[in-house]
Amino acid sequence: MDTGQQAHRELPIREINTATDTRDILARARQQSVERGYHRFTIVDVDAHHTETGSWNEILDYLDSDVLRHTARSFEDWGGKFPGLVTSNPGLRYQDVGGRIPHQQKLGEVIDDTSVPRDVTLARRAIESMGVDYTVQFPTPFLLFGQHPQPEVAEQLSFAYNRWLTRKLLTVDKRVKAFVYLPFSDPAMCLKTVEEFAGCDGVVGFMVTSGHQRKVYHNSYIPVWKAIEETKRVVGFHAGHNWADGSISLTNTFMGMHALSFVHCNIVHMTNWVLNGMPERFPRLKVAWIESGLAWVPYLMQRLDNEYMMRSSEAPLLKRRPSEYMREMYYSSQPMEMTDMDLLKATFKAINAETQLLYCSDWPHWDFDLPSVIYDLPFLTERAKRNILGRNACTLFGLEYKETDAPA
Repeated sequence: MDTGQQAHRELPIREINTATDTRDILARARQQSVERGYHRFTIVDVDAHHTETGSWNEILDYLDSDVLRHTARSFEDWGGKFPGLVTSNPGLRYQDVGGRIPHQQKLGEVIDDTSVPRDVTLARRAIESMGVDYTVQFPTPFLLFGQHPQPEVAEQLSFAYNRWLTRKLLTVDKRVKAFVYLPFSDPAMCLKTVEEFAGCDGVVGFMVTSGHQRKVYHNSYIPVWKAIEETKRVVGFHAGHNWADGSISLTNTFMGMHALSFVHCNIVHMTNWVLNGMPERFPRLKVAWIESGLAWVPYLMQRLDNEYMMRSSEAPLLKRRPSEYMREMYYSSQPMEMTDMDLLKATFKAINAETQLLYCSDWPHWDFDLPSVIYDLPFLTERAKRNILGRNACTLFGLEYKETDAPA
């Protein structure tokens, strides 16, 4: 059993490696949790990641195709290091910053408790260290499946993953929630996914991996959006990178690619979503834009409003300016651009952050944010901090929100 009784200490970065215990890496987070009194109110981490390939053999058990299962396992038989059938991208290998932030490259920490899935134990360690009450889990390699060269393989694997997720991972600890992965290359399979998994415990929504090249407004996806709206679940567009995509391929550094790509994909999908009138067609469908930061949102609001006022005939379904629809959507806080506090404060105002912003850690990725990133912002009231850290997400996902002291 993972008791957590041993003492954990804050480590100098030079001592952190792929086998370091999560609780040692997050020792300062635990201290912050106590100092800031996070126990007084509910905190929801809307974007934390598990590494599904660590449970790859279990996931393969849920594959419908015996041929694909054999093929996937044969990779390991041949000595392959990456799980068979999973697409990879060399850009990911830069995320450890030349080996200085190695933890994510392999979650090799020792876990003796075999009574629950390994991913649950890792999630619990992060939850308890950060002082959060709920964690919404996302896959990691699967975020690149929008770029898989064999869409039919990606679809089969996505169903196997979703079955493992809902039957193994979400049934153990009520604090662990998840977005179900949508195999977006096939609208019919997306609809089947919604029908099969919407009612499963712990499912708060459905995830579109934004690093794909599909038209979110296409008629073939209309039944999917309608089905999600009827289930009262959330659609999450989770950003990702694609170094080989069009103009992004012109960048020659990971930094440049990362800065642009994680924003570009959601800018395109948001533009198409709004200008094609999806908010009017599905007024009860809640949409969240995840892991693109925040700076892009006011930029796009201004660009679309300016164009709309000159060419409104090209968006006949809209009854309001594009920015007004965008202010009713939800945004994740991570990675939040904090180099200019005046600009950040203006961004919070532009997006109605007090009711529309959701705290995200993005743990265990190299650029993760602790709850203190929100709690320590000097321009937020105590009520706004609590809303962003937890109340907004509880309202969006139907989770229980508690606080022991109401701020003035």
